[in-house]
Amino acid sequence: MIEFENVTRNYGRKVAVAGLNLVVPAGELFAFLGPNGAGKTTTIKMLTGLLRPTSGHVRLGGYDLVTDSRRACALLGFVPDVPFLYDKLTGREFLHFIAGMHGLGIEAAVERVERELGQFALGEFIDELTETYSHGMKQRLVFAAAMLHDPPVLVIDEPMVGLDPRSSRLVKDLLRQKARRGTAVFMSTHLLDVAEEIADRIGIVDRGKLLCVGTLEELRRNLENQHTSLEQLFLEVTSAGGEGVRG
Repeated sequence: MIEFENVTRNYGRKVAVAGLNLVVPAGELFAFLGPNGAGKTTTIKMLTGLLRPTSGHVRLGGYDLVTDSRRACALLGFVPDVPFLYDKLTGREFLHFIAGMHGLGIEAAVERVERELGQFALGEFIDELTETYSHGMKQRLVFAAAMLHDPPVLVIDEPMVGLDPRSSRLVKDLLRQKARRGTAVFMSTHLLDVAEEIADRIGIVDRGKLLCVGTLEELRRNLENQHTSLEQLFLEVTSAGGEGVRG
């Protein structure tokens, strides 16, 4: 469902992403990890059509994000790390605006909005202006907006930022549920415990290179230590430059 084929992105002489090859199939929750400046943000911008690769191809559902961007982006739901809303709209108005952007008719929009209100417990503030929302409230609304059109691909950048424990639990359970139902979920996070808890596979990137990919057990086997925590593994891989650790 998500495919990076030998993708490189340069900023002048700087190589932000180098020769990335990765496939995330339908029904998988993939966690993308790396230290600051590793290339995660550039990768997500290419995956959501905000940046073009210098070379290589990024595809969603077989559609190239450069040459067939409209059909590729129609498959996508995106939750950025910093939620962007229109301050003078209520939450309900914002959701209906997003539904219209995705071509949903009035009846379908009403049904989907009500579904997401219940799913993310938005009812008590949905008719207030979004300028009054806390960060956590904004984050929940952006999640709801990303899922209105039932996208087969979800891209999520730092999903737990600003969420209280109850909301974090709700989001983690929902992401697992989406993956079980066939959605390809690509999640970038600094929270290693979240990745360890809910991800099917994990990829660790540093200095623009994907150093290792696999389930947690596969990564542990490659390091020949069945008791290594994801934190220990992450620190070892990124400090060693990934020598001999690719899954």
